[in-house]
Amino acid sequence: MENWAEIRRLRSSEGMSTRAIAARLGVARRTVDVALAAESPPKYSRAARGSAVDVFEGEIRALLAEFPTMPSTVIAERIGWTRSSSVLRSKVADLRPQYRGVDPADRTDYKAGELAQCDLWFPPVRIPLGTGQVGSPPVLVMTSGFSRFITATMIPSRTTGDLSAGMWQLLGSMGGVPKVLVWDNESGIGQKRRLTDGAQAFAGTLGLRILQVRPRDPEAKGVVERANGYLETSFLPGRAFVSPVDFNTQLVDWLAKANTRLVRRIQARPVDRIGVDRAAMLSLPPVAPVTGLQSRVRLPRDCYVRVDSNDYSVHPDAIGHLVDVSASLGQIRVVLAGREVAVHSRSWADRLTITDPAHKKAAARLRKDYRTRAAKAAEPQQVELRALPDYDDMFGTGQPETVAS
Repeated sequence: MENWAEIRRLRSSEGMSTRAIAARLGVARRTVDVALAAESPPKYSRAARGSAVDVFEGEIRALLAEFPTMPSTVIAERIGWTRSSSVLRSKVADLRPQYRGVDPADRTDYKAGELAQCDLWFPPVRIPLGTGQVGSPPVLVMTSGFSRFITATMIPSRTTGDLSAGMWQLLGSMGGVPKVLVWDNESGIGQKRRLTDGAQAFAGTLGLRILQVRPRDPEAKGVVERANGYLETSFLPGRAFVSPVDFNTQLVDWLAKANTRLVRRIQARPVDRIGVDRAAMLSLPPVAPVTGLQSRVRLPRDCYVRVDSNDYSVHPDAIGHLVDVSASLGQIRVVLAGREVAVHSRSWADRLTITDPAHKKAAARLRKDYRTRAAKAAEPQQVELRALPDYDDMFGTGQPETVAS
């Protein structure tokens, strides 16, 4: 390297001839000619040595031609490879694309307000759910393609109702409605790229499109996949949670800071671009869409309705009537003909019976009144006997008439 640089300096700066340069540096004139002709510094290269796996290349190619996805460990068994597994893996990695093909991922530029990508992230932590139960509820993550603005919330389940309620909450945090929401084949959204009735109703109310991407195509929603990884590596470490509500509280505080980070791909901070994003989005409707779990049932004598696997008490005045049960992410509400007959905080734990003391007290009072009325109805009735008037008084002195029957 030093000789190459000096030879070029002596020629360009000193104007020395090839013979003079060779004499000064003690090298052959041919070396000087080669150095002057080279436009880049010389590199040392050593001829590649053969590998022990090269003799098996034919067998490896034959296996890959028939089974392009065969794992390297299976290939090792088939060809009798007993040496270093890393050497074989490297060879298979070089040959496999020739038989399996490659699926290049495109880099996509998104327009403001165009779309947001949605996904469920399952944090690898155990969170107390109440009554001694713990679990790992899913976290719904929504990320804007243009601004990379992240919103997220933990939800009780993967049902259509909870997913729609979560999406509505996150759109409110984002401040607008993108034209497209991108989802994978989540069962609560749709199966085989056919949306559920609840998802269709949600999309129709907001005037957006829910697009389900093809299976095994993570690049189609790579923006939200990277957000999931960011949550797992930057939000979770070092944190403890006492409940799902505590998880969401900490998550909201962290997202306020996370959205001020510089995103390398767009060379901007999400918080600086979300304003442009909102301006191009659809407006939030004045009336909220129907979200959450909805059902209509006839209230049984025990005065309880079931949501998920939990039973919630209802005022006994509604026994025998059809009641409307709605479950948001945090509340259970039961309505009878427009009148609220039960309100409960939604439980994240399973197989519980949640009773309002007022409902229990009212049921005891009604039961007592019912038993009192039943006891009175069972008592023997006393009949008052009255003396019949004489025929003389009724008809005079004559004999009574005989009425033919």
